[in-house]
Amino acid sequence: MRILIRAIWNLLLAPFRWLRTMFGEIKSFLSDEPEDTPLGDSLEKAFNSPQSLLVHLDALRKHLFRSALVLALTTVLAFAFASQIIDLLALPVGGIEALVAIDPTEPIGTFMRVSLMTAFAITLPYIILELWLFIAPGLSRDSRIFGLYAIPIAVIFFIGGMAFAYFVLLPTAIPFLVNFGGITSQIRPSSYIRFVTSIMFWIGIAFQFPLIIYVLARVGLIKAKVLIEQWRLAVVIIAILSAAITPTIDPVNMALVMGPMIVLYFLGIVLATIAERARSRDLSEQESQSDSISPTP
Repeated sequence: MRILIRAIWNLLLAPFRWLRTMFGEIKSFLSDEPEDTPLGDSLEKAFNSPQSLLVHLDALRKHLFRSALVLALTTVLAFAFASQIIDLLALPVGGIEALVAIDPTEPIGTFMRVSLMTAFAITLPYIILELWLFIAPGLSRDSRIFGLYAIPIAVIFFIGGMAFAYFVLLPTAIPFLVNFGGITSQIRPSSYIRFVTSIMFWIGIAFQFPLIIYVLARVGLIKAKVLIEQWRLAVVIIAILSAAITPTIDPVNMALVMGPMIVLYFLGIVLATIAERARSRDLSEQESQSDSISPTP
């Protein structure tokens, strides 16, 4: 009986111990500064001592396990609300009653897909945090702080892209597809939900473009001047991507995707300019610090 009570007590305290460990890791990552080891030396050390990679692989395994566990638990929770979520996603075609299944396993497969996609959207901040915790030990203190700021921004852009797809793109595209040519469509839940979730997911990914531009400019891989000079080429590439993402072939829906992506491109230019100024300021501060600690002849 005492063993059972102890096991239940440890189970109840497990979430609090996990939170304490998580906050402890974040606190140490924000305070510690890694050794500035050149990339060549790091690779040489990894080749000479492959056992050192096992430590990093074990850490990666723990982060992936925690992410998968949280995702699985959230999927189970989302399954209880899958019917309401499907009804919400099916509003452009008249709700869940308009979906007709022709296979016996189609409804449960649709419920599982919706539950998994909902759980992924909910747990996305935590999954990104776990990835950040894995790579944070090799980053500088400023980069770690920037990573913490970038996590909620990335989530906001992703949710914004999904909201744009649901509220703007799908209400225009779905009626065009369902009533094309005057042919009445019998909408299957599996194909419809796969189509809707795929569009929302890829639009959400596309909305990450400004943040990616900022990160690349922050590390010095791209320049705002180059982005300004190549804006015509960027518009052509955006048009091609919009044609691939757009569920219909009409120019109206394609323009609905192109417009925000072009705005995001120029927003990326603004962010790249800000990143270049911050990078120049950091480099000047590093040079001044190195000059101050260098011995005078």
